Amino acid sequence: MNEIHPNRLLVEGAQEKRLIPELMKKNGVNWGDKDNPIVHIDSLDGIKNLANPKVISARLKLRNLSALGIIIDADDNPSGRWRSIRNAALPSVPTIPESPPKEGLIISTPDGIKFGIWMMPNNEICGMLETFVTYLIPTESEEVWSFAKEVVQEAKNKGAKFKDSHLDKANIYTWLAWQNPPGIQLHNAITKRILDPNHDDAQKFVRWFKDLYNIP
Repeated sequence: MNEIHPNRLLVEGAQEKRLIPELMKKNGVNWGDKDNPIVHIDSLDGIKNLANPKVISARLKLRNLSALGIIIDADDNPSGRWRSIRNAALPSVPTIPESPPKEGLIISTPDGIKFGIWMMPNNEICGMLETFVTYLIPTESEEVWSFAKEVVQEAKNKGAKFKDSHLDKANIYTWLAWQNPPGIQLHNAITKRILDPNHDDAQKFVRWFKDLYNIP
């Protein structure tokens, strides 16, 4: 772990670590290189490891830190998920509100460090990273996207075994299976603009990210 990087982001998994740099690069951010990115992303392998007071406190004590962000999934319980991350951060950041701001949280710690939380997909509704990714589906693909959702629902009716809470994952990966090339990974779909990184529905997150890390 690069302990002197001024901008840091904590995420649940490797998918976010791969996708966010590509999304931001396509929105005009000079990300830098592998050894010196503009934001250093730490993947913590799940919410249990991320929503840990000791983890958050340790990151906030790193030398030269200017800003620390956290991205979590709302899953099927946005209020409960917010409560868990809020409780984990409160010992270090006592001014976190009881409800997530719609535009994403950005506040200052007692030590003057910028601290932010974004709850996927949009700080309000149930969902996850893949739910947010559905916001990037190009307008011209809406008809195929609607059909993909119909097919997924029909598969569920016929006994497909995915969990109801993973419906958005099933939908987006079905749609991606019909693209050229089929089955491309999420971050590569952004790089190749199969997904639209500049879609209006993604810009609230982009603004939060740039504001948190003082990116013009």
